[in-house]
Amino acid sequence: MLENLQKIKIENPVDLIITQIKDLISSGVVKPGEKLPPERKLAEHFGVSRGQVREAINKLQLYGIVKVQPQSGTTVNGIGIVALEGLITDILKLEQSDFKSLVETRILLEAEAARLAAINCTKDDLVQMSNALNQYEEKLMNDNLAIEEDLLFHIKIAEAGKNTVLKSLMMIITPEIVKSFTKLKVCNKSNNLKTIKEHRSILDMIADKDAEGAKKAMISHLLGVKKFSKNYKQNK
Repeated sequence: MLENLQKIKIENPVDLIITQIKDLISSGVVKPGEKLPPERKLAEHFGVSRGQVREAINKLQLYGIVKVQPQSGTTVNGIGIVALEGLITDILKLEQSDFKSLVETRILLEAEAARLAAINCTKDDLVQMSNALNQYEEKLMNDNLAIEEDLLFHIKIAEAGKNTVLKSLMMIITPEIVKSFTKLKVCNKSNNLKTIKEHRSILDMIADKDAEGAKKAMISHLLGVKKFSKNYKQNK
């Protein structure tokens, strides 16, 4: 009997905010070149937190749909209604797309990020990566979960690679993957020690300026995520 019942999907508030902003643009209430209402007013109107509004705006900005200027507000970019609607639809599809495909894309991006980091990193970058890794290890061993610290370490690697487009793409798809993987996998001391060792190996390769070694170490580290993604739907 259960197989005849469909799972109830609870929509993400951020997706709903993006959809409503799309409706504002489609209806002509806000035209390309005009400003969106302030975050505070949007949050009050939607009945959500300012953080959720900010997350939606940041996602729209990463795709070039809006431009956020300090003290000036958020402006819809003037690239045409049809193009804007298409881009926004793509964002929402990305949120609902095949998890396995997102993970495969993440592996490609992170492998290249590690390779570029080994080529382009500075002494300050190495300090930043090392500090992020130390924070990750400390949090992981104390709490058994270190989602934000894990993400920060990978972001620092991307920053060290000096490719801002690659970093932006990682920021779009990586956070939800990290959250889902960490939430659903079985965490124990053995797995945590393995992850720490893999992170250390990646950092060592980057520090040694071994571009191919860093790339291989990153791919090896993410094999567990790839394996997990194949069974993701069964775990949801």
